Amino acid sequence: MPQSKPTALLSVAQPSFKAGERTQFPPFSGSADALHIAQLASKDGKHTLLAVLTASASDAQRLLDEIPWFAPELRVRLLPDWETLPYDSFSPHHDLISERLATLYSVTRGECDVLLVPASTAAYRFTPPAYLAAYTFFLKTGETLDAEKFRTQLTLAGYTHVTQVVAPGEYSVRGGLVDLFPMGSPLPFRLDLFDDEIESIKTFDVDTQRTLYPVPEVRLLPAREFPLDDKGRTRFRQRFRELFEGDPARSGIYKDVSNGIPSAGIEYWLPLFFEETATLLDYLPKDTVLCLHNDVPEAIRAFWRDAQSRYDMLSGEKSRPLLPPGDLFLAEEPFFTAAKPYARLILAAGTNGSTTAPPLVAVDRRADDPLTRLKAFVDSFSGRVLLLAESAGRRETLSGLLAEYGLKPDASSDLGGFLTSTSKLSLGVAPLHDGFLLGQFAFITESELYAGSPSRRTRHAVQRKASLDNWLRDLTELKVGDPVVHEQHGIARYQGLVHLDLGEGDMEFLELHYANEAKLYVPVSQFHVISRYSGNDPDAAPLHTLGTQQWEKAKRRAAMQARDTAAELLSLYAMRAARKGHAFEFTAHDYDAFADGFGFEETVDQAAAINAVIDDMKT
Repeated sequence: MPQSKPTALLSVAQPSFKAGERTQFPPFSGSADALHIAQLASKDGKHTLLAVLTASASDAQRLLDEIPWFAPELRVRLLPDWETLPYDSFSPHHDLISERLATLYSVTRGECDVLLVPASTAAYRFTPPAYLAAYTFFLKTGETLDAEKFRTQLTLAGYTHVTQVVAPGEYSVRGGLVDLFPMGSPLPFRLDLFDDEIESIKTFDVDTQRTLYPVPEVRLLPAREFPLDDKGRTRFRQRFRELFEGDPARSGIYKDVSNGIPSAGIEYWLPLFFEETATLLDYLPKDTVLCLHNDVPEAIRAFWRDAQSRYDMLSGEKSRPLLPPGDLFLAEEPFFTAAKPYARLILAAGTNGSTTAPPLVAVDRRADDPLTRLKAFVDSFSGRVLLLAESAGRRETLSGLLAEYGLKPDASSDLGGFLTSTSKLSLGVAPLHDGFLLGQFAFITESELYAGSPSRRTRHAVQRKASLDNWLRDLTELKVGDPVVHEQHGIARYQGLVHLDLGEGDMEFLELHYANEAKLYVPVSQFHVISRYSGNDPDAAPLHTLGTQQWEKAKRRAAMQARDTAAELLSLYAMRAARKGHAFEFTAHDYDAFADGFGFEETVDQAAAINAVIDDMKT
């Protein structure tokens, strides 16, 4: 795609390259790698796919945020990892599967300009592109729809029938209405049928279940990365018997797949569903340019060592036989042998490239003028400076601090606006993690302005919502004796994992102890119904009695107390709103100097409470 005229002012030196050759690019500093990649993808107006393999998953996520700031017209996609360790007995979250399938589909359709792939993800073997093409179908307004055949088609594609659609891979049929949440779609869709004709297709909100806006068609990707139809199950059973010794009926994995049940962690038997698996390179067009970001070979070697180590540790369980690492992953040599036909660009951080790191400009909160270093840099720098905040709110806070000590930067709406202006000092918002200097332009982020501050919350840190903190996503979070909450049976104590054979082969269960020494065994495949106990004292957690209404009564009491508390809060807020309060004077510098003495990083809840109190006192 062609570069816009303003961003052409930021051109960095790029050596020539061609297919089949390995080319070393000049080293980059800070977030200048995102600029390098953006200009590579926009070079000469070509539509060649640029596949960026990163040594770390965090770099891939960072580049996903930063590249569009330099080149908003580029279609940038991230191929996420399963976020499970090799041979884990847990399946990836359905949101990750949805994003992976959507990304792979966009690559096969030529609808991606920059593909970001962590090295650990690129080392996996993939489902063949033919599977994705065969199990993808479309629905359009005005088409005839056989409800029974449609239900069968969705089931074969791996979709789950539910009473209310809330997550990707689910569908619901209620008379003349069909709700479905396609994989790779940000929103679910509602099909309104008139007899057997699709009269309308509209998106709807998961929380309110209200329709939003109409669309002409819906694309449905498969709900899994493997087929679980009759053909797929037959191939799995045949390959399983060929590769593993012993009675397959003793294996829970074999039994589940035979019954059409995707066992937890079934993804690590992916090759058994296909005659031949694919690699990432099988999805890429022949003219794709590979960009190796930092030390990708070492990242693949480290991943291979970890996979081999886990295989050696876990392969002794006969009821859960494992495929060797070579069947599931690519080692360094076969991966780069397959990559030889592509142009390979090496992009690594360094100090002797066309971009350099900014000097020390950190705010000294305890000084009389905390901006002394920044002022000295702006005065001595012959070019122009753009200060970048992490968000609009942070921009306003930073603007107040700058104005308080005599700096009045011009507002900058985006990169193009800054490059076409003549302002010596500008202030804007950008997702850049680190700043850099390039020619007559200096980009200074909050990483440089607040360097070394232990209380600074970096933008790229994981922001987990409080509501998600209670959900257990891995058995390693549980210890024997910990209290847990079962959705239907209430509070119990976790007593570890046990293996039971109930006539369908050896299976793994969570053992939960309730009051009166009652026990409940929960299959690992139903782990999602267990959540963390969030009471004050875990040791004193009250255990519920199985077979009684105790848990239902406790939930009803909690709901009533929540309604009463909400009513009290509404009354309190109404009284406070009616009274005239006192607005306290707030000085950002004084508060920052005070906060700098706090030697820890506050939690998400603590930061929210602090900001709420400050906002309340200022108004």
